[in-house]
Amino acid sequence: MISRYTRPEMGRIWSDENRFRTWLAVEVAATETLAEVGMVPKDAARAIRERADFSVQRIHEIEAEVRHDVIAFTTAVAEFVGAESRWFHYGLTSNDVVDTAQALLIKQASALIAQDLDRLAEILERRAWEFKDAPMVGRTHGVHAEPITFGFKIANWYSETQRNIARFAAAAEDMRVGKFSGAVGIFAHLTPEIEEKICSRLGLKAAAVSSQVIQRDRHAQYLATLAVIASTLDKIATEVRHLQRTEVREAEEFFSEKQKGSSAMPHKRNPVNAEQISGLARVVRSNAQAGFENVALWHERDISHSSAERVILPDSTTLADYLLTKTSNLIDTMFVYPGRMKVNLESTHGLIFSGQLLLDLVEHGVSREDAYRVVQAHAMRAWKEGLDFHQLILADKEITAKVPRKRIEYAFDLQRQLKNVDKIFARVFGKRKPNQSKTKRRAAKRR
Repeated sequence: MISRYTRPEMGRIWSDENRFRTWLAVEVAATETLAEVGMVPKDAARAIRERADFSVQRIHEIEAEVRHDVIAFTTAVAEFVGAESRWFHYGLTSNDVVDTAQALLIKQASALIAQDLDRLAEILERRAWEFKDAPMVGRTHGVHAEPITFGFKIANWYSETQRNIARFAAAAEDMRVGKFSGAVGIFAHLTPEIEEKICSRLGLKAAAVSSQVIQRDRHAQYLATLAVIASTLDKIATEVRHLQRTEVREAEEFFSEKQKGSSAMPHKRNPVNAEQISGLARVVRSNAQAGFENVALWHERDISHSSAERVILPDSTTLADYLLTKTSNLIDTMFVYPGRMKVNLESTHGLIFSGQLLLDLVEHGVSREDAYRVVQAHAMRAWKEGLDFHQLILADKEITAKVPRKRIEYAFDLQRQLKNVDKIFARVFGKRKPNQSKTKRRAAKRR
């Protein structure tokens, strides 16, 4: 487990203590249900509920001898329960307990991740509105394209995060299932009705059908969803890294007064947090591949999936929690430089308006092919010679003879390009708008 990146809340969930406590909760729920239907003596169920306990150290001691974790667990619990322990684990197979308990552990971990996603969405929404009208150049292939606003860019991240919230809720719900169908899933010892009662007692749904294990397509989807979330965070971090490049410097991750960027170069301000997010996202994606490999098991069960899941489920949920927190802090404290955005926007002297000029020429009777040829010729000259594209267009009599000067100037109007930003925000956020005074206070604090 990646302990370095584990928050205490998530670490507690995947601790041995909590894992065995969850196994015990499953066992007690099963015993009490079986007592209700007359399969286990009620006195025995009461004794198990009241006396069942364990020591993690004792479980490990027994496991070292028997080489079976569930047997080690039941043996350790039996030492506390006494004679009535013969009814403990009655009618169950190991994976009735392990898989069902794992669903409960994932439910606990998912609650933290859902909170993380909501916090990220709140921060993205607030900062999107903060920079809704901050113009910057949009880039395709890394090359200046047409104007956008920085708030528009963040709104795109927010919208993707909303999709991740929906995806994750569905994947987490699909994992909220238990099973008590026995060694091959055929209910040789219990019944589907009893299974449903036990699962209901635990706040789970019963799998409609299972083998000895809950089918691993569920786990694969869950891990894949975490990988998609990590990829979104990688996308955000990669953009911040690009914007922090010296040649761009339109945004920058927070850098404290005491922070050091390089042991050799005192001037360095490196995007170390964003790079860490990108790097660890690769681990989450690679874990998803192991999840896919776990879907195909031999017949009604083998244990090839088990060893992998002991790593990938704790690690992927832990990393998702860590990366979401890291990304939220990255965006919340990020330095943004609208002045630099304006300088970069104007650095090509109007080239970014070539598409609008092309359309205006077409509207005034010029064929698209001729319009493209003329506009591109001036654009290429402006690129190569460092000239002002706007002035080259105004000096071209072929263009001014067909398009009024006022219309040409309108082609270079920044607000014309950005006229639909409000409508886009309305589609993304509806009528909701964060507390602007709170946003301004946070912005002032960052400055």
